[in-house]
Amino acid sequence: MDSVMEKSFVQQLQENQNLIHKICRLYTNGEDAHKDLFQEITIQLWKAYPKFRGDSKFTTWAYRVGLNTAITLYRKKSRTVNTIEFDNTLHKINQEEYNYEEEEHLRLLYQAVQQLNDIDKALVFMYLEDKDYSEIAETLGISEVNARVKMNRIKGKLKKILNP
Repeated sequence: MDSVMEKSFVQQLQENQNLIHKICRLYTNGEDAHKDLFQEITIQLWKAYPKFRGDSKFTTWAYRVGLNTAITLYRKKSRTVNTIEFDNTLHKINQEEYNYEEEEHLRLLYQAVQQLNDIDKALVFMYLEDKDYSEIAETLGISEVNARVKMNRIKGKLKKILNP
């Protein structure tokens, strides 16, 4: 990867790392697992970046890579994340510490969302990020109508979980 592309990647990741933190929050239950998943998603983004053509927004592409990485790793129910060695690009990124206290008011919602299957979690996550249904559909590889129908069903499930 040339230095211009590397600089672009670092800048994009720096500006959008909170979306990766949010994915990690959905798919992990502890700070160590969160950090491991964050690192693995970053590695997968780094490896895939040379193929990023800009056909979609960086955030849409990063959601797809991040969610696919999280779903693949945590579907196996393995809490250990195998990482690979790569050059020292990460040291150039000023990682913001994720503030769990700031998110405490969402604790119950996250607990409810964690009871959903992996695809439903991803859909809720993007919905809560105010992504429109066309972007959700593109990221998840489903139709826009299917995304809307799934979201309505998920809302019903979450209501039952939060108000038994």
